[in-house]
Amino acid sequence: MTVLQCTGLQAGYAKSAPCVRGLDLTVDAGEILALVGPNGAGKTTLLSTLAGLLPRLGGTVAVESDPLASGRPRDAVRAGLVLVPDDRALFRRLSTEQNLRLAIRGRGNRRAGVDRALQYFPALESRLRVAAGQLSGGEQQMLAIARALLQQPKILLIDELSMGLAPVVVESILPVLRQVAETDRTAVVLVEQHVRLALEIADRAIVLVHGEIALTDTGAALAADIGRVERAYLGVGASAGA
Repeated sequence: MTVLQCTGLQAGYAKSAPCVRGLDLTVDAGEILALVGPNGAGKTTLLSTLAGLLPRLGGTVAVESDPLASGRPRDAVRAGLVLVPDDRALFRRLSTEQNLRLAIRGRGNRRAGVDRALQYFPALESRLRVAAGQLSGGEQQMLAIARALLQQPKILLIDELSMGLAPVVVESILPVLRQVAETDRTAVVLVEQHVRLALEIADRAIVLVHGEIALTDTGAALAADIGRVERAYLGVGASAGA
């Protein structure tokens, strides 16, 4: 089942020079889609636009076939689109538990919600009373993802999962994303600079270059032939088809 569909999406900060141009994209329930590409390719701009933080310059976005209004982040969250931004957007002076409880507000029992978050990331249990700003980078990323998951997204958008983190920390988080995709049927759209890590978990990957799809294939196929990805980055011999 397709949960996210973009048609002719134009995104950016000036209509005369969009960062993302004419993008057609679908994501299915339970699918992990990796968005990779060089710096300035439009990856973060795309996620910010999907999440309603930036108004669209053109095109349409639909969640489960229902059109999504442009530039309205609350509407995006209500529709099931939840973004974990690259800065994680935590309330740094509040404790880990308080950050989690804020995400649960209006969504049922808060204690049960915190317990559910700890099932995703047991390492946070001993850090519940610690201010978010005092957590390690890996713990902050776990908290940001746990907080997003407590909003019960249909589509989880994660911008730069590995930013500032050691690969071993990222590798401890990736199985949680796979669990969420397979068990909860949540679609995950992951922007990631570390291509090999992204392809390790992705069902499908897209190489975005200059705001356009330069290459798309399964994560496994691209991981087995990383040269195709490198050529796509450089704009050499790339094909958008699988």
